[in-house]
Amino acid sequence: MSDFRFAYPLVWLLLVPAVLFIALWWRNRYHSNGPVLRYSDTSLLSNLDASTRLRLRQLPNILRLLAWICLLTALARPQMGNTSVELRGQGIDIVLALDISDSMATDDFAPNRLEAAKSVIADFVSNRISDRIGLIVFAEQAFYQAPPTVDYNILLELVESAPFAHDLGLGDRTAVGLGIATATNMLRSSTAPSKVIILLTDGENNAGQIDPITAAEAARAVGVRIYTIGIGVNSGTSGNMDFATLQRIASIANGRHYLALDTDDLFDIYNEINNLETVNVDSQLNIRWQDMGQPFLIAALLALLLERILRHSIFQTIP
Repeated sequence: MSDFRFAYPLVWLLLVPAVLFIALWWRNRYHSNGPVLRYSDTSLLSNLDASTRLRLRQLPNILRLLAWICLLTALARPQMGNTSVELRGQGIDIVLALDISDSMATDDFAPNRLEAAKSVIADFVSNRISDRIGLIVFAEQAFYQAPPTVDYNILLELVESAPFAHDLGLGDRTAVGLGIATATNMLRSSTAPSKVIILLTDGENNAGQIDPITAAEAARAVGVRIYTIGIGVNSGTSGNMDFATLQRIASIANGRHYLALDTDDLFDIYNEINNLETVNVDSQLNIRWQDMGQPFLIAALLALLLERILRHSIFQTIP
């Protein structure tokens, strides 16, 4: 629920001078000095209607007062926002482990396996609410891209910019075990009620010094569940996909193994994981107040400019 407040309400005490000014002006309008010029007879003018200029002669003073009020309003810092919001949502830490080996450039998915995976992962991230999601990429080495975060906009940018291995100067090999170990290390100190790795690859483990089975056992030991997704039937340049190893990894780490033969399969798999991984937790989200004073500053500037123009043109008076 949105609230409104002034950060510095005591600023309104500066209205006192303005009130005093108005009171003095109102008193003095009936105690002004005598006319500068005297006429013998003004009765002929008594029936004349007052002109528009005469009726609006106080407009510059009104504009000046309006500008003063707008400036005080801006100085008081009007703000919109919520001090806190109670949320009931997800409480999961998820790490997306994405294979970026050159075989992911195979075009059996449109336009290729990696780009199709990016699109589906972006949809998956957008469907989460309050989970912390991280990203690692791997080929013959593994790299942190983003620690678990709720800043999904930054995460989506990093997913979109994930390169192929050759863009990083890496060879065309796949270190599945190293990818699992890197993702597990990211989740090792997490206190979330559920910790999940979603591993997507199209190849077999043929690089790195960490065996995928050993990495899966280490993940299970720290309470991490692993979902493995094999994409495509053959991995092109790196040989056939090792389905048996991916299935064993998922079994050891209390997860599930999936095979995606096209983009629709991939969407369905991530949707199923999205439905499986739900843990309801109560949390409190603190939202910063947003300052709303800029329109009042602009209004004050415009009022002062208009007051100056009118006072020295249409409503100019002779002393």
